[in-house]
Amino acid sequence: MRKETSARKRKKETRISLKGKREEKRIGLVGGSGLYSLPGLKITDEVSLRTLFGTPSDSYLLGNLSSVPVAFLARHGRHHSFLPSEVNYRANIWGFRKLGCSWLLSASACGSMKEAYEPTDIVLPDQFIDLTKHRASTFFGGGCVGHVSFAHPVSTVLLDALAAAAKAEGAVCHRGGTYVCIEGPQFSTVAESLLYRSWGVDVIGMTNATEAKLCREAGIAYASMALVTDYDCWHEEEAAVSVEAVLAVLKQNAGTANRVLANAVRHLDPDRPSDCADALAWAVLTAKERISPAAARRLALFLRK
Repeated sequence: MRKETSARKRKKETRISLKGKREEKRIGLVGGSGLYSLPGLKITDEVSLRTLFGTPSDSYLLGNLSSVPVAFLARHGRHHSFLPSEVNYRANIWGFRKLGCSWLLSASACGSMKEAYEPTDIVLPDQFIDLTKHRASTFFGGGCVGHVSFAHPVSTVLLDALAAAAKAEGAVCHRGGTYVCIEGPQFSTVAESLLYRSWGVDVIGMTNATEAKLCREAGIAYASMALVTDYDCWHEEEAAVSVEAVLAVLKQNAGTANRVLANAVRHLDPDRPSDCADALAWAVLTAKERISPAAARRLALFLRK
């Protein structure tokens, strides 16, 4: 009999461990540009998932951070392989829910739209403007219609934890504000940047609004730690944003993010139901007997109550 390759053997072991293990509650952590791992994470398992929505960005690292059970995923893959529009957000969020996560903390790079928010600062947005065009941002469709409330897209419990952690770690942190989410991968034109500024937005990025929408449908509480790397291109006295400029700040931001996340999870209870656990209670419009079999399978993880 031909010897199994190490990769195939690892996948086989992963399936067995998931099937035989009681679903442990965890805090979900997703890292963006510059945050592909967590140095303080004591890894106990690495899980690769295949979902009805496709394959997540990478395998999930399970373990303990500050003695709290967590699941970590690199949003763009550990080698930064996916554009913001190529990230399979639905598979990523489904995977977090499958792994017992009711709370998700996000870390991502962003551009500042205000003079007072300087590179290396942290912004904790509590509102989003979604300008994305070419990505799936709902689990519904294909035989099941649902509409969740999204007026307040961010968990105040998680905002409290992040704000307190940032203060404890000595980071410059701005709580609240609006994150405008663009499709990318190009950075803004000057005209676009000035338009967004006229709307009063605080930061700009390419990922967080999509995650927040899917988390709400999945009943996962969500909050984002936006790490400022640049001033986009609106600032006349600063050079327009470039990859070179962003990379110069990312390393310092990653260190701050690691410390703040480790501090924040210390004050969170993975067993506590999220503050949007009942988001789907009155969201589904399609009668149960009319939901297509395919849609019922896709949504079973969220609708099993």
